[in-house]
Amino acid sequence: MELVDIRAQPLEMLAGLLEPERFELLMRTAARARELLAGRIVWNINSTASGGGVAEMLQTLLAYTRGAQVDTRWLVLDGDPRFFEITKAVHNSLHGSLEGRSGFDAADREHYQRVMAANAAQLHGMVRAGDIVLLHDPQTAGLAETLARLGAQVVWRCHIGRDQTNEITDLGWEFLCEHVTPAHRFVFSRASYAPAWLPPERVRVIQPSIDPFSTKNNALTEAEVRQVLLEVGLVHDGADPDHVQFQRRAGSRGVLLPRGGLLSNPPPHEDAPLVLQVSRWDRLKDMPGVLTGFAEHVAPYRPDAHLVLAGPDVSGVSDDPEGMQVWAECRAAWECLPDRERARCHLATLPMGDVDANALIVNALQRHATVVVQKSLEEGFGLTLTEAMWKGRAVVASAVGGLQDQVTEGVDGLLVKDPTDLATFGSLVTRLLADPALCAALGSRARERVRHDFLGDRHLTQWVELFADLDS
Repeated sequence: MELVDIRAQPLEMLAGLLEPERFELLMRTAARARELLAGRIVWNINSTASGGGVAEMLQTLLAYTRGAQVDTRWLVLDGDPRFFEITKAVHNSLHGSLEGRSGFDAADREHYQRVMAANAAQLHGMVRAGDIVLLHDPQTAGLAETLARLGAQVVWRCHIGRDQTNEITDLGWEFLCEHVTPAHRFVFSRASYAPAWLPPERVRVIQPSIDPFSTKNNALTEAEVRQVLLEVGLVHDGADPDHVQFQRRAGSRGVLLPRGGLLSNPPPHEDAPLVLQVSRWDRLKDMPGVLTGFAEHVAPYRPDAHLVLAGPDVSGVSDDPEGMQVWAECRAAWECLPDRERARCHLATLPMGDVDANALIVNALQRHATVVVQKSLEEGFGLTLTEAMWKGRAVVASAVGGLQDQVTEGVDGLLVKDPTDLATFGSLVTRLLADPALCAALGSRARERVRHDFLGDRHLTQWVELFADLDS
């Protein structure tokens, strides 16, 4: 297992964003946590230190937890390609999809258990009785029994799910059932995600949050946004870019290096209206559907607009073996577009070798976009939507999973009831492109919604309440 370095972030940073009474509640919660957890370690275990929403959220929450002087640590488990293929299939099944599989056989279960056993062996001598261990998602579920035997209090945190179960979701839960039941509590982003066989008194709902001061969400001026995107070649203005310096989360200064080859084709001009989706190359994010919806239902009506589909360089995401295949499918779909539409649609593969540089690029892209979309077929929560809303962007999202918990239709964004309805999706995007005043109004209310509901103080308070519940 890999121990991830966490740099403490003082809670006082949030003071300027919160009402005084809300900040006082946060400080009282921090004092309660120090008393409650004195002499104990809070461990988090997941499958990767970068490349996904869970990893980004852990960076934020654990930094603030350290800032509250609570001993919290982060481990990333070891797994081989087959393990991650199996757990990705389980992940997809909980969303109701099993691409290329009929289920899980004895060999899948045996391999999963073997990898879990090897990781569990490393925890002996590290985790002590009384410690709290948060296990994140299917990859870690098989550690619950060992940790419970060591005397730890175990919480399984599932970031994924589907409102309506079906035969496919049942297969995923059948795979996980024996592994998760030894945990003492179970945390989901929506109550509807919890399977009926879990004891309801041990189930909690805690929604994710973002850090407004992370490199991905920190404020950028228009000039800084422009400079970043010109530097990495995601837009152009006909001139040579300058080197960009930026503040890393750890406090040091970084230099954004010029990059080539991030886009599938020449970049749009900086003045072109931009529609953006940022996500992993995951079938459930439906990047091909966004591509087709834009080409067929936006481009004919807005010949000045461009689309960017931005995802990670798939070679840099170790726990998602499906990514390379989905990227190739998106590339093939892009190549099949008519020349005129293809010139206005761009696939961006963002570098993963420097996490802070990646975050800065995403930050600039989201702030530059006219409309940010998240047209997922299923979505556990969708932090990329939260991030865009925090930046005051007008958003169009599917009315599925946690996306519908973030957007109130017509108030702080627009929702597509059926994510496969590309004509409606296109008409909503076109409507926003044609109405700057509506974009501004939706964006302003979106930012306030995030400030009110999806910042880390609420998130941390709920976790401390859960820890107190474990001791009761």
